[in-house]
Amino acid sequence: MVKDDPWVGTWRPHRPRGLISAQYGTPGPKYVLPGLTGANNHDVTKPKAPAYSISARSKVTNADCSPGPKYMLPPNITRFGKDGTPAFSIHGRPKPFAMFRTPGPAQYYPEHATKSLYRSAPSFTLSGRNKDIAKSQTPGPATYKLPGIIGTKEITSPSSPSFTLMGRTQKGSFFEDLRKTPGPAAYNPADPYFSRSKPPQCTMKGRNFLPDKNAQAPGPGTYYPEKVNSISYNPKSFT
Repeated sequence: MVKDDPWVGTWRPHRPRGLISAQYGTPGPKYVLPGLTGANNHDVTKPKAPAYSISARSKVTNADCSPGPKYMLPPNITRFGKDGTPAFSIHGRPKPFAMFRTPGPAQYYPEHATKSLYRSAPSFTLSGRNKDIAKSQTPGPATYKLPGIIGTKEITSPSSPSFTLMGRTQKGSFFEDLRKTPGPAAYNPADPYFSRSKPPQCTMKGRNFLPDKNAQAPGPGTYYPEKVNSISYNPKSFT
């Protein structure tokens, strides 16, 4: 529009009433309301529809990690077990049987069968003499010692009441030695200061002597005055 052209409309150039948004130093319309779409950062004041998430692609397994055709499975094994087809197995040849040796006619004694074929009277058989039995090491009658039946120590039979005579004691008699009674030093009395205050006590130390001219005093070479720093100001230091 040229300056000399006539104005069209009611708008005329004028001073603005305030600053426009570009003239403000504040962030302006930077803060926005949370969105209503998606599952993340959804507005909590609005209802949210069901959402599905797609997980990341898993790492491809290295083909070299498997053991490979290492396992030798039988050919008749399926995923349901054995196929159930009848099969026959060939066993080893058994050993040949030896010929049975039957007894001949001379092995029988028919003359000894008279008692089993005909009636016979009862008879007794004399067995052989037994071997001498070795001398037994059982204890004899003198080995056992039965407890006596007199006194109070019998446990298998009742015993009558008995009395015991004790020895004569010298305590309280004329034969008692009074010199063996304990004296005052035999008792250990308790400390009387457990229940009352204890008076002050003094301790005596040993005698001290002042050093003389023969005492072993340190010489000038014993001291190190160059190491003394307590008379001057030292700056702060860290260790």
